[in-house]
Amino acid sequence: MSEVAQSTREGADGVRWKMPSAYDQWVESTGVPIHHGYYIADARNVELSWWQDRGCSAAFLQLAGQEGVCETRVSEIPPGQTTPPLTFAMDEVVYVLEGRGLTTLWSDSSPKHTFEWQKHSMFILPRNHTYQLASTQGNTPARLLHYNYLPLAMMTVGEPGLFFNHVFAGAKDGRNGVLYSEAKEVRDAGDDLTTGIFWYGSFFPNMRAWDNLAPFRARGAGGHVVWVRFPQSPVTAHMSVFPARTYKKAHRHGPGFVIVIPSGEGYSQMWPEGKERILVPWQEGSVFVPPGRWFHQHFNLGAAPARYLALHPPQGLMGFSERIEDVQRDQIEYPDEDPWVRQRFEEELATRGLTSVMPEQA
Repeated sequence: MSEVAQSTREGADGVRWKMPSAYDQWVESTGVPIHHGYYIADARNVELSWWQDRGCSAAFLQLAGQEGVCETRVSEIPPGQTTPPLTFAMDEVVYVLEGRGLTTLWSDSSPKHTFEWQKHSMFILPRNHTYQLASTQGNTPARLLHYNYLPLAMMTVGEPGLFFNHVFAGAKDGRNGVLYSEAKEVRDAGDDLTTGIFWYGSFFPNMRAWDNLAPFRARGAGGHVVWVRFPQSPVTAHMSVFPARTYKKAHRHGPGFVIVIPSGEGYSQMWPEGKERILVPWQEGSVFVPPGRWFHQHFNLGAAPARYLALHPPQGLMGFSERIEDVQRDQIEYPDEDPWVRQRFEEELATRGLTSVMPEQA
């Protein structure tokens, strides 16, 4: 390769790799805060600022494990106020951190439908529909956590204007005009991880109180799980519930899995194989995102069961690190973990006057 050609290539690469993505440029243009790092200690009190276009206060969470796959942001609607109408081309899942309110949805082919939500509710705002969000308490704002896959979409189409207040001609989503559906139990064949039971719907009234759970033996600790699918959406979710003074098996998967804590107190460890571990303390309202192919492991330090809700990216990114028959390469069984893991857990419990209930040999 000639010196001129090599120099040109390096120069072009330098410019290309330093350029922010179209999505990042759009986020910067909004003027609202952007929070980086591995975790948010409590999204209920994270700093926000007014976003005039959306008629609410907001902030973007750009945590390490999102990796340009998913958008996570927090919004806060003032007491008694309603956001202006917005049409969005992506499905968006909303989890209610604080407050009570109403969502109104409609489209050219669907009449308006309004449903009520409360703290710990979860619902989906379906793509190509217009919606408004309202805080119904006169003295308390409503604070929401939003999750969508806009960064992924903008990797291929870098114009944000195409995704807002624009309905694609002939767009169909298969909902047949049904914009609101309570969750219903559905059964399928299942696999090594899932139970064969999932809940299908667009609204889940209270994830903190949800008790339609199935045993989740694959992850250990005597935990239970609910698998969630939303109508005609590539986005899915699950919530894991595990007993006090226990911990789950370490495992790994792709990027973009955003975890929010509905209840409990504990910590998680996240690490790339063979490297230093990142400690994530959590409580109600904490948010974190394990980076792609990093092992992570969840520990309950409380005297009651803990819950974590995981919002999944579109299916092409949600699987194991490689297509293999031996799933154990992506999960560390208890006998194979570093003895330090249990020692650290027991020390943390001791500072709270508690002891582990993990069996001596799991």
